[in-house]
Amino acid sequence: MEAALKLARHHTKRKYFIAFYGGFHGRTYGAMSLTASRVIQRQYFGPFLPVVHVSYPNPYRPFGFKTETCDVDVIRYIEEEIFPMEVSPDEVAAIVVEPIQGEGGYIVPPRPFLKRLREICDEHGILLIVDEVQSGCFRTGTFLASEQFGVVPDIVCLSKALGGGFPLGVTVASDEVMSWPPGSHASTFGGNNVACAAGLAALTVMDKPGFGDHVTEMGEYMTAKLLSLQKRHDLIGDVRGMGLMIGAELVRNRTTKELAKQERSRILNEAFRRGLTMLPAGESVIRFCPPLVIEKQHIDTGMEILDKSFEMLQPMPAV
Repeated sequence: MEAALKLARHHTKRKYFIAFYGGFHGRTYGAMSLTASRVIQRQYFGPFLPVVHVSYPNPYRPFGFKTETCDVDVIRYIEEEIFPMEVSPDEVAAIVVEPIQGEGGYIVPPRPFLKRLREICDEHGILLIVDEVQSGCFRTGTFLASEQFGVVPDIVCLSKALGGGFPLGVTVASDEVMSWPPGSHASTFGGNNVACAAGLAALTVMDKPGFGDHVTEMGEYMTAKLLSLQKRHDLIGDVRGMGLMIGAELVRNRTTKELAKQERSRILNEAFRRGLTMLPAGESVIRFCPPLVIEKQHIDTGMEILDKSFEMLQPMPAV
């Protein structure tokens, strides 16, 4: 992410960035400046880079008043509020976005959203940086999640699964964009031979025929299982995702969508006690991001444990 920010500034000769509430991009200063998912991640660390944050289009909790226009509302806010009143578009180096928000709650934006961002960037000479650290490497069924939305970014950031368990991060751009001279950017462990070897091995596995299709098939199977659980347990307000990047948002009331934070903690703890490890995301979301080589029998086992964990939960009184 730091390399991407430096590259965007170097290429455009501009200094501002636009990022999104709920986004998580890292904990070093540039990445932390973009991040806006939890205040504790930023508290007492400022001042930050000049970043303007806007809402991320969330169909379950729309920025505007209508689910079907939440992406349009965000784009309109950038064009009609940010550009005229906060920062001129000719000062913006890049818009930084997760194609599917990870830490923010596994939020899948409406399909046209990334294309609308692409159009804004093209119109004003702004670079589009797509953070695929969590969503890339076939997590959604294609190598990049941005492929699912029909968008080609200017800069892509990859890591996590790419290293096959070793620390490896990659910043990808075209020759035209990555035009800085040698010495403009480097790092102590950049290009580590062992990590690169692990990355090549991981890519070899991902390159096998049918790898992405398997992820898509298993994602559809897991989603169907979660939708079945949603019918049995009122706490599950929304099931969303793409491939094997799936989130289940827990609510105390499906009409008011009151967050079920405490209930989520109790379910995660109960599932862990029974042998299933899961992670939270957002305010009250359980994220499902299993190994991409998972099989149906593994999903069945996990869903059975999750079902029993919900059954053990006693309703919490409304606050």
